[in-house]
Amino acid sequence: MGRLKDKVAIVTGGARGLGKVFCRAMAGEGARVVVGDILDDGALQTAEEIKAGGGVAIAFRVDVTSEQETLWMAEETIKQFGRIDILVNNAALIYGVGRKSFVELSTAEWDQLMAVNLKGPFLCSKAVFPQMKKQKKGKIINLSSETAFTGSKGFIHYVTSKGGILSFTRSLAAEVGQYGICVNAVAPGFTDSESARTVIDDIAKYDVSLTPLGRLEQPDDLIGGILFFASDESDFVTGQTLVINGGRYKH
Repeated sequence: MGRLKDKVAIVTGGARGLGKVFCRAMAGEGARVVVGDILDDGALQTAEEIKAGGGVAIAFRVDVTSEQETLWMAEETIKQFGRIDILVNNAALIYGVGRKSFVELSTAEWDQLMAVNLKGPFLCSKAVFPQMKKQKKGKIINLSSETAFTGSKGFIHYVTSKGGILSFTRSLAAEVGQYGICVNAVAPGFTDSESARTVIDDIAKYDVSLTPLGRLEQPDDLIGGILFFASDESDFVTGQTLVINGGRYKH
């Protein structure tokens, strides 16, 4: 019996990268997974791979910056599975975001990143809240970043958005705890993922000398934290942020 048996989990940004890893991991623990992504072909592929492995999954094309589409995703999930137990706010704009001084950033670049990375989790959480409130239980897991604590030169818009996720997590936890809904965040360090390889020239040259565990973080390193926050094991944990980075930054 899996830790998430019969639970229903929505994962945004599940078409590729970390989101795809999270979808597979939750399906492996018995969850029925909803793969939400603006990349509809990728979302469908993730769902098909889960089903091929004996799991249960469906895919929806959803733009997390659209209130209409996020509400539709929640409604369709309820129609298909009857409930929503877990939301992983993983969708974020990072692919191909190169380093750039803040004075060189355009207003359009800033606004687009904030729309996906901050407005998206707000809209998705708002969409699933009525069902979680009705159930008197739910788990919302937000993806922040180690950089929210350390800063990162040339990524001020991304880092600011991930810092906002920390405050969003704490504030939402304070508001919805009365309904049995837990809200927590996972903050990865620099991870060898598809997105990371679009923002660094040679990932093999990443300096791990400051990482006590002495290696580059892998997507699978995040699974334990995600599953903990998604499972009943964390029913008395809310408003917290777990930094998973091999000890490079200690929180």
